Order: sequence, then C-alpha cells, then structure tokens
Amino acid sequence: MEETQDNIQFQLTDELIETVEILVEDQNDKDLKTLLNEYHHADIAEILDELELDDAVYVIKLLDSETTSDVLMELDEDNREKVLRNLSAKEIAEEVEELDTDDAADIIAELPEERQQAVISQIEDEDHKAEIKELLAYDDDTAGGLMAKELVKVYETWTVAGCLRRIRGQAKEVTRVHSIYVVNKQEQLIGRLSLKDLIVAKSDQKIADIAKDNVDYVNVNDDAEDVARVMAKYDLEAIPVVDDKQTLLGRITIDDIVDVLKEEADKDYQLAAGITQDVDSDDSIIELTRARLPWLFLGLIGGVGAFLIMEGFQEAFSKYAVLFFFTPLIAAMAGNVGVQSSAIIVQGLANDDVKGSTNSRLIKEMLLAALNGTILALFLFLFVWATKGEFNTALAISASLIAVIIVAGLIGTFVPLFLDKRGIDPAIATGPFITTSNDIFGILIYFWIAKLILGI
Repeated sequence: MEETQDNIQFQLTDELIETVEILVEDQNDKDLKTLLNEYHHADIAEILDELELDDAVYVIKLLDSETTSDVLMELDEDNREKVLRNLSAKEIAEEVEELDTDDAADIIAELPEERQQAVISQIEDEDHKAEIKELLAYDDDTAGGLMAKELVKVYETWTVAGCLRRIRGQAKEVTRVHSIYVVNKQEQLIGRLSLKDLIVAKSDQKIADIAKDNVDYVNVNDDAEDVARVMAKYDLEAIPVVDDKQTLLGRITIDDIVDVLKEEADKDYQLAAGITQDVDSDDSIIELTRARLPWLFLGLIGGVGAFLIMEGFQEAFSKYAVLFFFTPLIAAMAGNVGVQSSAIIVQGLANDDVKGSTNSRLIKEMLLAALNGTILALFLFLFVWATKGEFNTALAISASLIAVIIVAGLIGTFVPLFLDKRGIDPAIATGPFITTSNDIFGILIYFWIAKLILGI
C-alpha cells in the first residue's frame, strides 16, 4: 500500500512540475503565484531544482521577497549559484534583507568578491548590513561562521517587568526564542533565562536574582565540529557564542548544526570511497576525474606492488600452485578487516568516544583480531585439508590468515588515530588507503609465512 502511495505522490509531483512549466511558458503570473502559494518554500525549491534555469529565475523574480529568500536557502547549491548569477545585486540584496544574518551571510559568501561588495552596498538596513559584514569575516568552519546575530538579550540590572517590555521588540527579529541570555554592563554573558522563568517570577524581581548562571557556550573561534559535539552532548537547541572576553556575540541554532553534521557525513563518506574533493554527480567530467584519480592511482600503485611481491615468490608458486589460488582470499580478508577496524575508530573519533591510550587500543584490537582470525583460520584449515589433503599447506594458509588479520586490524586502528593526532581527517583511513596498504602487507605476510612453514 505504501509503495502505491509513493508512486502516486511521484506522479503528482511530475504533474505539478509540468503545470508550473506551462504557466511559466504562458507567463500566467496570477495562476502561478496562486499555485505556488499552496506549497512550503522547501517544496517550491524542489520544484525549481527540476526546472530549466530561465524558468527557475522567472519564478524567483515572481515571488515576494520573503518567500524567495526562504526558497533560495533550500535550493541545491549548484542551482542557487546559477540563479544568483542571473539576479542583479539589488535583487539579491532585497532577498538577503529578509533572511537572518547567518543565512544572509551564507548566501553572500557564495558570490564572487566583487559581487559580494555590490550586494552589501545595496542593503538598506545599516544594522543588518554591519552584522552581515561581521559574520563574513569569520571562517565558515568556525562558530563565528555558523552563528546568527539575532537573539534575545537582557541586562542583569533590569527588573522582570522592564525585561518583558523590552524583549518584545527583540523577539520580533528572532524566529524562535530558545533562551534569553543575560549580560552585564560590559555585554559579557553571565547567565540565561527561559520564558517560563520570566512568567513565574515577580514583576519587581531583578533579572540577576532569577538568572541561571550555568550557561553552556562556545567561543567564536571554536571549530564547527566541536560546536556540534557540545550541542549533541548536552541536547541543546541553541547555544550562545562569545569572544575571548566573554562578550556575547550571537547564537547558533540546531538547524545550522544539522547542516554541519550532514556536510561532514557527506565528506567522510566521499573520503571513505576514495574521493578527495567535494563533488556530486552533476559536476563536470574533469572535476569528477580530479576528485577520483588520486586514490585510483594509489590503487594502481598498490596493485603493482602486489605484483612485484608475488613475482618474488615464483618458486613457491611452482612447487605449491594452490597458494596462488588463495591469494585473493588473503588480500580480501586483509582489506575487509582493515576497513572494519578503521571505520570503528573513525566513528569513535567523530563522536568523541575514543578513550584511553593508543597502546591500549592496539592491544585490544590485536586480541580481537587474533580471536576472529583463529576462528576463521580453523574453518579454512579444515577446508584446505579436506579438499587438498595436504596438512602443511593447510597449516601455512590458515596460519598466514591469522597473522594477516592481526596486522590488518592493527593498521586499521593505528592509522586513523595517527592521522587524527596530526590534524588530518581520519576518515581518509577508511577507504582505498587502508585497503591498498593491507593488500600489500597481507600478500607479503602470506607468502613469507607460507615459505617458512613449507620450507621453500
């Protein structure tokens, strides 16, 4: 039943897009606006992503600024870049004036530097302009690059009655009031309040008397991933941002953190797949090649290395040809174990769950790999002995498997920990890097142990 509903929804969406295209072609603005007014801005953005660029720009210019600004934020990044290219600086300025400062800064940051200055100069609200310029000065991957200037702030010396009067004006500029932040005369963050705290307090009480001083905050220069960890750990919907002097500068809301987590997950997934740049399926062949080729080249080097190792053991092949047929199995097991180990460590590092010393981690992984390797090797030993009837050959192959699994587990654990301590994204260790290195070491260990046991 669910599948039928999904198909119907898909057909309706196609029908809707076709209707929009017809209305745009006929320049039937009245019916087009009436139709789109029935949809959420995220749905409108999805429709525009399916339209030709000229049609999408036509719709963008038709909608009111408040709707357009929300739609722009939901558009696919590549499509948004193309749309913005077809809007004048004044038109873009009109849209960003409707956005919160963090979203406005994000939109402007996507423009070339000359266009940025042109758009900023067209913003009429001087306060909004100044706040956007302040946010543009921060790195995208920091708390300052994520924060919005809109918040509700009160002074510790105010009374509850006076506070309620004053925050009404502030709240108009804030989409959702998660907390009310308390500052002193120096604008330093000293506490927080909830709306409930204000409502139940007596009107003549001082804010300092009812404020909670155990307020979580982040520094404006903190890394975006660190901010995400703090908000996830304490289950926060918003967190204030301060500078080194504890001055309250802005706040970060959960929707911004969700974007950070999504971007980081996408980046880690691509790194794990051996893609070194931020690309998607719609990028040019040249861009996709540039992103994929480095790790493919590494795989090629690894394959050549494996070939040279195997070539050095021709004597073993000539006497025990069966060893050749188990080479892919050994290489595959080394790659799989290495990727498993590195994936667990990378996930733990991302979630800040990796505790203890590197040595304790390596010892634990070695014991785990030894146990798994022994169980798998026992099965492989019985299989080879039963099918080939050669005890020493079965022993050589199964013993090699145990050693290979242990080494692969150690490499898969050590490499991401090492990269993380050097400030390199450990996600790179879950892809071709680990697979290729373990393939080479696995084959080398395999033939070395086999040669030792078989006396070749």
